[in-house]
Order: sequence, then C-alpha cells, then structure tokens
Amino acid sequence: MQNTLDEQFSAVKAAAKCLGDRVKRTPVIHSLGLDAAVGCAVWLKCEQEQHTGAFKFRGAMHALLQLSEAERTAGVYTVSSGNHGAALAAAGQLLDIPVRVGVASNASAVKRANMEKYAAELVTIEPGMAAREAFVASQQGNGRVFIPPYNHDWIIAGQGTAALELVQAQPQLDVLVAPLGGGGLLSGTSIVARQHGMTVFGVEPELAADGFASLKAGAIQPAMPPTSICDGLLTSLGSVTFPLLQQHLEAILLVSDEEAAAAQQLCFEHTELWIEPSSAVALAALQRYPEHFKGQRVGVIISGGNVIKN
Repeated sequence: MQNTLDEQFSAVKAAAKCLGDRVKRTPVIHSLGLDAAVGCAVWLKCEQEQHTGAFKFRGAMHALLQLSEAERTAGVYTVSSGNHGAALAAAGQLLDIPVRVGVASNASAVKRANMEKYAAELVTIEPGMAAREAFVASQQGNGRVFIPPYNHDWIIAGQGTAALELVQAQPQLDVLVAPLGGGGLLSGTSIVARQHGMTVFGVEPELAADGFASLKAGAIQPAMPPTSICDGLLTSLGSVTFPLLQQHLEAILLVSDEEAAAAQQLCFEHTELWIEPSSAVALAALQRYPEHFKGQRVGVIISGGNVIKN
C-alpha cells in the first residue's frame, strides 16, 4: 500500500472500478429495534449476502483479476479457515483459474462444503498459524501463485470496497466498525473511514487478541491458540495490514465469545439476519463499550454468514 491516505484511497476506488458488477452491491440495513438494543444508531453492511456468503469474495476476485494469462493458467493456492478459500474458489471458477486451498482439519463443515462446492482442491492441514505457514512454504516453487487471505495490497483494496459502498449509501456516519482477523477487511475499512473523516474501530475476540497485543507492543505478536468460536478471526496481523492499522485505527476493542454469541442472536431477533460469530463481534462491541458509540451514527461491516443456524 502507498504511504499517503489519498494514495491508499485511490487504490480502493480503483478496485471498485475493476470489480464492477462482478461483486454484489450488498444491502445496508437499519433497524430501530437494533438501535435500541445496542444504544446507538447502527447501519449494517450485509456482506453475508455477498457471493460465497462473505466479504472475502471482493478481495479474492480483485486479486485474480490482476494476474497475467500465464499465471491464471498455472493456478493459485492459499490457506483459509473457509471464507477466503470459498471466495477464491468461486472467483477462480468464474475466471477458469485452478485453486488449491490448505484448510485446517477443524474447519467448520459449512465452510468446507462451501469450498468444495466451487471445485477447490482441498489439502487438510493441522489447525494454527504454524501449520498454515508450513503449507504455504510447501507450495512454493510449484508454479502456482500464492493469494494470501489478507496480507496483500490487492486483497486490502478489494475488501475496502465494502466500506466504500457503505459510506456511499449512508454518508452521514460518524464511526465505522469491523471485525479483525488478519486485518485485510479492517485495513480497507480504515482507509475509507479516515478518507471520509470518520473514526474507525476494530473488534477482536478476547481469545484471539493478538491484534490488540500487537498495537500495544508496537510489533506483530503471534496468533493465540485457535480456541475462539470466531473461526474467521484466528490469524495474526501481517506486514502490510499492521502498519495500516497503526496509521488509521482508533483502537481495537475486545469482546468475549459469549458476548459474540449473544450479539449473533440479537442480530437475528431484530433483523432476521443469521450471521457468523466472527461478524457478531462488532455488534457485541457496541453493547460492551457504549462510551465510544452512544449518540453516534455507526456503520458496521457484517463480514459473513457461513454458519449453521442453531
């Protein structure tokens, strides 16, 4: 990513133009009942309605569109808990690009099935960042191009288009909030928020708070053991996402798994939207930290909905 905010925002706008109608312009939902429950006016950017059920399709499609013809023929590989893998597989299927995914043995059945649906070649690996990194290393030199889940300019710019659409739909927002895993979505969201003069918060589970620790320490900290129910947020920050978050982010807020699950239910009760716990952390933060949001107009990126309804 370029150093200046204007340059970073230009990359997001270019991604939006490149993607065009290849991505869904997902709805923005406002519920008075949800406003009352969380204590502020909140608009939800419903990326659970994006292709493959998550925002990840934006970055995946944008990255694949940047490849040369030779690279497309050779194919790509990645590592994913599910949403990025499914997004890359679907985008690859549309563009006739072979996709290989290293997926943890404990990945949810819903997300694994989503990847298989789009004809991804799945390679089962152990859970955790060490196994992810070992898989990536094992694939180097095979002729395929690595498309990382989050730590790349192309991915970040593509993910930022969700926030860009949100502020276009509701330009009077004061704050943007997004979940934090590896930081691709939050980096893109932060660029858009700051360009529009808005405050931006990231939200992490307490059981996966490496991003919070990284910003506090001023250096990237390793991912915590993969025990949180928020399976899309279990990765550590990257060399591209970390400095962007340092540059733009107001703060990272932490919530418990129990709070995320309760927010998941709350969202369904007031909107009939069934979202992932990884998405619900953002709503949980509105309830836990009212001092940041009371009286504010808040935009929330609902990152995905690939989960079985209880």
